Amino acid sequence: MTTAFANPLLATPDRPLPRAVAIIGAGTIGPDIGYYLKSALPDLKLYLVDVSQKAVEAALLRFAEYSRKAVARGKMSEADAKAVITNLYGTLDYADIADADWVIEAATENLPLKRKIFAQIEAVVRPDALITSNTSSLPAEQIFSQLKHPERATVTHFFAPAWRNPAVEVIRWAKTDPAVVEYLRWVFCTTGKVPLVTADVACFMLDRIFDNWCNESAMLLDRATAAEVDSVAAEFVHAGPFFVLNMAHGNPIITETNTLQAEMEGEHYRPAPVFRSVDTWVTVPPGKRVEVARETAQAVRERLLGILFSQSVDIVDRKIGDPADLDLGCRLALGFKDGPLDLMRNLGEQTTGRALMRLREERPGMPMPQRPFDAYQGFLRHILVDDLDGIKVITLRRPEAMNALHDEMNDEILSVIRRFENDPKVTGFVITGYGTRVFCAGGDIGRFVDMLGDAPASEQYARDCSRLLVHLDQMKKPVVAALNGMALGGGFELAARCHGIVALKRAWIQMPEVTLGIVHGIGAMVVPYRRWPHASSTFNAMLRQAERLKAGRAHELGVIDALADDYEQLIGMAVARVRALSGRVVPIGDAPVSVTIEPVEARAASGQMLSRECIDLMEQAILEAAAAESFAEALEVGYKAFGLSACIESAREGITSFKEKRTPDFSKTK
Repeated sequence: MTTAFANPLLATPDRPLPRAVAIIGAGTIGPDIGYYLKSALPDLKLYLVDVSQKAVEAALLRFAEYSRKAVARGKMSEADAKAVITNLYGTLDYADIADADWVIEAATENLPLKRKIFAQIEAVVRPDALITSNTSSLPAEQIFSQLKHPERATVTHFFAPAWRNPAVEVIRWAKTDPAVVEYLRWVFCTTGKVPLVTADVACFMLDRIFDNWCNESAMLLDRATAAEVDSVAAEFVHAGPFFVLNMAHGNPIITETNTLQAEMEGEHYRPAPVFRSVDTWVTVPPGKRVEVARETAQAVRERLLGILFSQSVDIVDRKIGDPADLDLGCRLALGFKDGPLDLMRNLGEQTTGRALMRLREERPGMPMPQRPFDAYQGFLRHILVDDLDGIKVITLRRPEAMNALHDEMNDEILSVIRRFENDPKVTGFVITGYGTRVFCAGGDIGRFVDMLGDAPASEQYARDCSRLLVHLDQMKKPVVAALNGMALGGGFELAARCHGIVALKRAWIQMPEVTLGIVHGIGAMVVPYRRWPHASSTFNAMLRQAERLKAGRAHELGVIDALADDYEQLIGMAVARVRALSGRVVPIGDAPVSVTIEPVEARAASGQMLSRECIDLMEQAILEAAAAESFAEALEVGYKAFGLSACIESAREGITSFKEKRTPDFSKTK
């Protein structure tokens, strides 16, 4: 496996998933890494190795406690919880890990200690066993320089809590075999992580952002308190730097990592002296803030933005990491509300430039942009694009939102299709989702909140959101949806507008909008009935009662063209389907269709009470769209119905409950 695909799952691994993994270090993060692996790979044999028997025993107890809580919260079955603590071994003896396929070191950030550990590991494991370090700052070149087989070693940097935080940096360095990096990317993506490849520099990519964000915050204590800094920072992050440092006991870490950066890249990275004299900061928790004088707030804001932009452009200019990975990693791993490059774009060149100028004046030596402002913005943020022998594979990548569609993602997909649809070297397109669980969780309803009560605006919003789908309707080259997991709402509406659908056998489809008191706006009340009229009763149940449609049943109905056992087979089937449809794309017909709708109780398949008014509106739209004289007219019926649904009482209750993370109560609505 040497060819790097943007989507890690498109690679064909040269070895299977690990069967035995050893983690060196049973302290804080080591057991969390192990718990993530055992949860994703229940049959895995896992060793926890430490010099302290007490630490090993505490780590084993943590596994039991984590799995118990997961069962109590409905996140894990009893059988899965039992599997997590089965084949789990604690040991003080390195000889016990001789059969490990992969050894992950998660010990203290101490270079001599790490080198000693790796010498002990190499003495007992097979020559083909992978060896990685969880270091957050030490370059792989330093850590692995004394290994006999450095080609099988690299850094895999997890983020706390490692069992839940999806981000993991995989370091590409001079002596590691490129196939090892690609294999690790594949393993991580298969097991639910989001691997981000970075260059081998001190602190890699994301810790360069976090450590200097925190260090700069400490440098600002000459003009603001920790609580004031955190209050200003709340505009950009979910938790302020000092609050996070308290949670992570991070003061010594910043001292250590920024000292390393100072030694390798210049004195301007030297850590603030205050980190050595303070244990805990007096600050405010997320959601709270203190009043900050205007001048102080402006100075703090510009310096924080300045260091964030300085480190970000340096990462891009030096090719330490990919721009899209940088933005995604900052959101996933560090809790930024927007990625730094997105923030630069949103704030504009003038505000960005002012922040960088202040940083240059007050903190000489910090990196500055090497290119024009616009040069940092020309990248795809939410999709990945690969080429498989003339077929473009577009992967939806918004893992924090289960690959949900929004305006920018729609426009990115459309831009790629427009770029290649007239290219004679391109046969067609495959659209799939990132990871192994979700194709697409529907549309992002955030903007809809502001349109409640405004029928024309909501109608136009549905029409605007359909621009990608309408383009698919008119295409000559085939587009095939590859459902790698569940497809909800707008996710199925996207798949239904593709010219073919293939799916994993365990995939399923659901249209949950009715449970939010709204109707479907971009084709679900129209397209399925015209493409698969024989399955209208199934679509009636899906739309009106949010009934799930499993991939197997969808295949029987002809909605799905082929079923796959695994991801590799899925993509192979999708590619084959594109080739089979080449030159044979049949547009959705204009002829009206016959639809019969039987009365139904206002209750979802799950038992949740629904809004009768919403169901009545939906039924009326389905029948009117089916009778429309053209496909375009039928789509207009759906747009208008969506606009009307924004004005019914159930929509306000449903959307409000969604925001408040509670079950809606439609008993007070019609």
